[in-house]
Amino acid sequence: MNTRPHEGDPVPDIAMETLDGESIRPSDYRGRKLVLFFYPKDNTPGCTTEAKEFSAAKADFEKAGCALLGISKDSPKKHQNFIAKHDLTVDLATDAQEGGLSDALGVWTEKKMYGKTFMGMVRTTYLVDADGRIARVWDKVRVKGHVDEVLAAAQAL
Repeated sequence: MNTRPHEGDPVPDIAMETLDGESIRPSDYRGRKLVLFFYPKDNTPGCTTEAKEFSAAKADFEKAGCALLGISKDSPKKHQNFIAKHDLTVDLATDAQEGGLSDALGVWTEKKMYGKTFMGMVRTTYLVDADGRIARVWDKVRVKGHVDEVLAAAQAL
């Protein structure tokens, strides 16, 4: 595993897949702030709450000059179903390839649950400045109150 980037480092510019199969990179957002929120799985309770809360606050993020991008390993089709089922307005991307952005940021990692070890996404949020540098990192996010905290940081940046 690579050494995780820290605040002040450039965000790795690794392509992911959009809902329509196109390629998207963090550099596509250069010139504006960007929230990258990594989450484990579509349609699970914590992930659904987080995506709905980011969707509800999307206009406030836009007023702060900040785009939102939710990222998991789920397929574009699963993302489309997730968006439709919960009326989400945030953009979602698929980071399924080996050595992808979640690997480079160290959020796709070994996890343990009920005595089993497996690879999984650690709920993590990155606030990226308009120059493509990591301004703030929230590790092992607890969903309650998280979106408000990220919004306040985006507004202050």
